[in-house]
Amino acid sequence: MKIPRHPTLLQRQLASRVQQFIAKGPLLAASLVEIAKHCGRSGCRCQSGHKHVGHYLTFAENGKTHTVYVPHDLLKEVRAWIQEHKRLKQLGREISQLSIARVRGHVKARQRKQGRS
Repeated sequence: MKIPRHPTLLQRQLASRVQQFIAKGPLLAASLVEIAKHCGRSGCRCQSGHKHVGHYLTFAENGKTHTVYVPHDLLKEVRAWIQEHKRLKQLGREISQLSIARVRGHVKARQRKQGRS
C-alpha cells in the first residue's frame, strides 16, 4: 500500500479505511482444509483409490489446534466467513500503517503550519 505524505490525503485515506472496517456478515478466523482419507470398510470404493473427501476448519484456541468438520452444504458460507475475516485483517493492517504515518508526519505538519503563520 502506498502511503501519501500530505496530511490531508493521509487523513482522508485513514477515514475511508475506518468506514470500511465494518463486518458485512459473520467472520471466521480459521483455515479451511480438504482432507481425503480411507474409511476402513472392506469393499468400499476408497480401498481402490477413490478416497472420501471432507472439509475441515483448523483453528488455534488456548495454544492448541482444533479441527471441526464442515458439512458440504455449509462450505460456501464458511468460505465467505473466512474471506470476510481476511478482508478485515488486511484493513486493520492498512489502518495501522496509515496511523503510524500520521503520527510520523505530525511534527512536519506542525512545523509547516508554524512557518506559514
